[in-house]
Amino acid sequence: AGAEAVKRAVELDLASRFQESLVCYQEGIDLLLQVVKATKDEAKKHRYRQKISELLFFSDGKYHKQIRIEENATGFGYEKLFQEYLTEIVSEVWVEDPYIRHVHQASRYSLYNFLRFCEMLVKGPCKVKTIHLLTSYDEGNGRSQQISGLEEIQQSLRNYGVTLNIAFSSSIHDREIRFNNGWMIKIGRGLDNFKKPQGRFSIGYCDFDLRPCHETTVDVFHTKHTKKM
Repeated sequence: AGAEAVKRAVELDLASRFQESLVCYQEGIDLLLQVVKATKDEAKKHRYRQKISELLFFSDGKYHKQIRIEENATGFGYEKLFQEYLTEIVSEVWVEDPYIRHVHQASRYSLYNFLRFCEMLVKGPCKVKTIHLLTSYDEGNGRSQQISGLEEIQQSLRNYGVTLNIAFSSSIHDREIRFNNGWMIKIGRGLDNFKKPQGRFSIGYCDFDLRPCHETTVDVFHTKHTKKM
């Protein structure tokens, strides 16, 4: 399986389909790492490690893609933005966003947005086991509701075999999402890039693909992701 992933990566690389080739390179690397872990023959381990080093060299591209979302644009739900980067090898996710807060603040939908993001991860095709959330405390009277909401999400995820680790920082200001297959997505407005729905029974209230967006940019990077061999 690892050899097939690498062969496909090379074909995509030669066709200048760099984004897809990076995904295949990473899959090949992860599969080879699993083989290294299971192999007791030191000579074979050495050969596999050499091959992994070569793949890391080829996959160490400075990939950067930018998507500009216009004011009131639709069609940018979470599946649209993230699904192509959520390959089957993704098992760990990091979310850094200072505004995952109480539902009654100006960013009152951010907790629900984070919940919807978690629902997308649970549906797959990735096999996410751990989500790390770094956010900031609600500055108003909603801190207890913020914590209560996050703990409820945490418990609900536990029922699906997913661990949510929650941490708070008073100095966090950047917003980014990282997957352990090397992809990193930065959205100018974080997960809260959708406008308030016109009403509770208006189109777009439930389906984010139909919800108008605020103007923002989405930057996608690929970083060399390595594990201890």
